[in-house]
Amino acid sequence: MEDILSKHYGLQPERSFKDGRAQRYMADGSIYTIVNVTNMEQENLVELYKITEHMKKYGDRYVSSFVPTSEGRFLVTEKEQDYTVLKNDYYSRGADAKLGRKLAKFHQRGRAIEEKITHISRIGQWKSLWEKRIEQMEKAFQLVIENHPADEFERMFIDSCPYYLGMAENAVQYLVDTEMDDNPVYTDSGTVCHERFLEGVWGREVTIRNPFDWVFDHGGRDIAENTRESYFKRQNTYQPDIHQFFRDYQSVSPLSSFSWRLVYARLLFPLHYFETVENYYLSESEGQHFQLAERMQGYLNTTRHYERFLGSFYQVAEVPVKSYGIPGVAWLG
Repeated sequence: MEDILSKHYGLQPERSFKDGRAQRYMADGSIYTIVNVTNMEQENLVELYKITEHMKKYGDRYVSSFVPTSEGRFLVTEKEQDYTVLKNDYYSRGADAKLGRKLAKFHQRGRAIEEKITHISRIGQWKSLWEKRIEQMEKAFQLVIENHPADEFERMFIDSCPYYLGMAENAVQYLVDTEMDDNPVYTDSGTVCHERFLEGVWGREVTIRNPFDWVFDHGGRDIAENTRESYFKRQNTYQPDIHQFFRDYQSVSPLSSFSWRLVYARLLFPLHYFETVENYYLSESEGQHFQLAERMQGYLNTTRHYERFLGSFYQVAEVPVKSYGIPGVAWLG
């Protein structure tokens, strides 16, 4: 990989280090990240480039820049693989203090983009994407029943799948009702979001906002995924973190009733369960299978606890449910 930097960019890395999932290279006081884009559509790359330029222009110093080669190209090909290189200034990673504020400001900048973003957009697509996943899950469930469970994971899957499918259907219904009954406001416009806004997505050793983590969506996507992760990291003491995160976020950008309901619909959709099952069948590694079986067992042991979390979410986040006219979900209390 270092050859790409020297051959096409005239850079001689002084050191390399692993940061999260990415390998970073230090050269001339800057950080470089090489990204394999072989399977990416050209249109997606163009949109990501436009968004990075916009975010930097609006003052986000942590956003990566696409680096042109010595010949002025943004793509290089080595051994039939396509690569692009990103550059960042070195900012060491501080604590996640005021993460809510930082995310709200990030969303604010993203909302101001004037370019029409279509290829990486997920706006208005949650329902169809969720229904597709539900359909796939139902097929997998039927298949395991027909072939009989082959191991402990599949036995847990058979026992739990109907419950989680029901929960997912509830989430779709809650989303549909929100889109029918409530009206979005300006802060509900599309913005730059993350595929998954989880710990470490902005770097671990250094602060980097990598465009290849992004999608264009409603800000509720990032808010819900951060909330879900906070809950699963500290299932018995999650309230203060979630409470503070929402306070900090709303000090910059108050959430509308439409936003709150989208966040709740997303928490109601059991993405953690779906991803565990999907990853199990996508992986061939025994070690990975063992880890996923343990994770599944953990989810099944705390099903009621997650129900209580959902039942008290609006209260913990201090949402004025009555004045907003936000409905609850009857079976969650």
